[in-house]
Amino acid sequence: MGFFKDFKEDASQAMKELMPQDDEVLDEEGTDEDDLVVNTLEDELDVESELSKLNGLLESVAKEETPVKEPAPETTQEKTTKAVTNKEEPFMSMEKETSVNPINLGGKAESVMPTMTQMHTQQEAPMRKPEPVVTDEVTLITEGSSLTGNLSSNGSIDMRGTVIGDVQCNGKLTVTGNIRGNTTSAEFFADNAKLEGEVTTTGTVKIGLGSVVVGNITATSAVIAGAIKGDIDVQGPVVVDTSAVVMGNIKSRSVQINNGAVIEGFCSQCYADVDVESLFVEE
Repeated sequence: MGFFKDFKEDASQAMKELMPQDDEVLDEEGTDEDDLVVNTLEDELDVESELSKLNGLLESVAKEETPVKEPAPETTQEKTTKAVTNKEEPFMSMEKETSVNPINLGGKAESVMPTMTQMHTQQEAPMRKPEPVVTDEVTLITEGSSLTGNLSSNGSIDMRGTVIGDVQCNGKLTVTGNIRGNTTSAEFFADNAKLEGEVTTTGTVKIGLGSVVVGNITATSAVIAGAIKGDIDVQGPVVVDTSAVVMGNIKSRSVQINNGAVIEGFCSQCYADVDVESLFVEE
């Protein structure tokens, strides 16, 4: 600012010198002779050239004093947009690399994504069935009682009466009465009972003396002392007692027939560990 002040004073002094004045000018307030303005220029000056020079000086000074404009600060929205753009670019590049580049496993290039065959195999994989709930409760059907319809229980059943229908239990099924229907249980025991239907158990089946079963039997092991009219399919051993009468085929891992037992059918140890056919291969 001091430079402009000095320049302004010099300009006003030059203008005063250019204006015509009398040889003697007195100050209205009675100033001394030292304050008089005297024109010391003998030759007349070119006013237009002097003004053009002044204008040139003013323009140059204005350019030097003009401050440099700083860039406007970014708004919050611009910063957010810029940050989101910078974040999205690396993720996009990673997705492209993942989808294109394979993984080298054992010298073979395999795709990251599972094949259609693998997906189809996973969908067709059999689902494991939940294990049945077994309780300690025992359902008792007393003698002289008669039940028509299906019967099921999470525990055991003691059948002493008569049931016309299917019987299912997750525990042990003990029958000393009569059943007309199929039975399913974890273990089966018949004593002086009469059954008309198939007997299926995941454990042991015991047909006691005086019991009569008309139907097929499926179990993991069996002890037969009564009369059976039907096929016996057992994954484990079968014991045919002296009082047993079997009219049907027996499939088992091993079979024990006591003296006096009657079997009218075909016995096969198809579940045995011995490969019978390999013993008779011709060389």
